[in-house]
Amino acid sequence: MDITKDIRPLTEFKRDTAAFTKRLRETQEPAILTVNGKASLVVMDAKAWQDMQNRLEYNATTDGIRTGLNQIADGQGQNAESFFNDLTTRHK
Repeated sequence: MDITKDIRPLTEFKRDTAAFTKRLRETQEPAILTVNGKASLVVMDAKAWQDMQNRLEYNATTDGIRTGLNQIADGQGQNAESFFNDLTTRHK
């Protein structure tokens, strides 16, 4: 995805919103809208936005798992039994 390929003035979006939104749905690509020549907004189809959010969440989850596995490999952390025992003891 190269968002620099779809940079449009906000006035174009206002002038022909129907065609603009149709293009967003068809391409599933975001568009940058400018105000006074400067990037101001990013607009995209709702499905494309949700797909992006799902990918971001997946990446955050796998990064967390990778961090945990690296910590275990480095001898950090504790086993689950002692963790939950400590947690239970602290919250009594």
